[in-house]
Amino acid sequence: MEVIKWLLNAGPTVFLPMLLFVFGLILKIKVGKAFKAALMVGIGFTGLNLVIGLLTDNLGPAAQAMVQKFGLSLSSIDVGWPAASAISYGTTLGSLAIPIGVLLNVVLLVVGLTKTLNVDLWNYWHIAFTGSLVYAATNNFGLGIATMSVHAMWIYFLADLAAPTIQKHYGLEGISFPQGASAPGFVLALPINWLLDRIPGVKNIHWTPETIQKRLGVFGDSAVMGLIIGIVIGALAQYNLTKILNLGIITSAVLILMPRMVALLMEGLSPISEAANDLVQKKFPGRNLYIGMDSALAVGQEAVLSASLILVPVSLLIAVILPGNRVLPFGDLATIPFMLAVMAAVFGGNVFRIVVGGIIDIAVSLWIASWIAPLLTIAAKSAHFNMNGASSISVLSDGGAWTTLLIVGLGKMLSWGGIAIVGVIVLGLMIWLNKIHTKRS
Repeated sequence: MEVIKWLLNAGPTVFLPMLLFVFGLILKIKVGKAFKAALMVGIGFTGLNLVIGLLTDNLGPAAQAMVQKFGLSLSSIDVGWPAASAISYGTTLGSLAIPIGVLLNVVLLVVGLTKTLNVDLWNYWHIAFTGSLVYAATNNFGLGIATMSVHAMWIYFLADLAAPTIQKHYGLEGISFPQGASAPGFVLALPINWLLDRIPGVKNIHWTPETIQKRLGVFGDSAVMGLIIGIVIGALAQYNLTKILNLGIITSAVLILMPRMVALLMEGLSPISEAANDLVQKKFPGRNLYIGMDSALAVGQEAVLSASLILVPVSLLIAVILPGNRVLPFGDLATIPFMLAVMAAVFGGNVFRIVVGGIIDIAVSLWIASWIAPLLTIAAKSAHFNMNGASSISVLSDGGAWTTLLIVGLGKMLSWGGIAIVGVIVLGLMIWLNKIHTKRS
């Protein structure tokens, strides 16, 4: 447990390069090459975190200012993923998420029920989140453990399912996204994309950063678009002129810098991913291995970020007019790019479809987050989380995912029987995807 706590405190910029260096040596990569690859991953992640921090540190306060200026008030406050992760890891149950997730990952890899080797250890907080909610609902520690195990299986399955689409769209060869807030978006995007393909007129709307730039000239350039969107958000937040222009420059910088940080990270990941697949091909002919990474690798894509920035003020409007919603979007407004990262790959980077899909996703997420609020509030109190006077809290990203509704809902209603049903379903899907479907293709 002390080692796990040290890893969590060190953060991905430290333990991920260390883990990949050791993994590289196991794969018989030369020491110097493995060290350089791991170092580049650390540099890339550091740069990526700096750029994401630049965005969230500036977009978050702007979104909060919009909430205050427009006098929005709902009964439950969205505390955002940082608070949700602290609550999830803040309990004895949540602290077991990493060893459970890693052990299960190894077992599933050995028996061939997943292709994803998840090195993104920090993001096991997503399974700790659902485990903590079921424990809050049932007060059954063992059921919380089972919930985390079943949720981990869902994440591995969704990561494997979406990996080919993600790799093709983003050019991230050998990468999958076993990230609890992003992976469920793949399943949600499929029927939306199918429906939009069958609506006359709408099916022909195709906005990409390239087509937008072609039609709008300099105003369609990603840097200029970032500037304009940032200025609009700053104006809606009723900032003064200096702060409006500053936010515009920052959003513009994020659109330009994010892809370059991802390129650095991929420079380090590529030799390790290639060596891993070579080893798998030798030991298990016909099988592929995906390196499971944070969907932060995709959030900097121009279409994703542009659509996400548009959806920040739209999300507040949806929250006000949506019947049955009790959650005020707040902390996770800056996390919208993560919610859309996998969906955007299904939509082929079509900004119009990403915005439409995002509106549907946010509406559904607000409903689910409203339902989950009482359980998260109980879990927060058990983790001694400071709610700053709020009587009810929720979280838009993980709290609004359909996987959370499925797992926690059945776990709450049917206890062990509910989790068993979800477990059998996902086990069957993993067998279909990695045993039956693979042989046919």
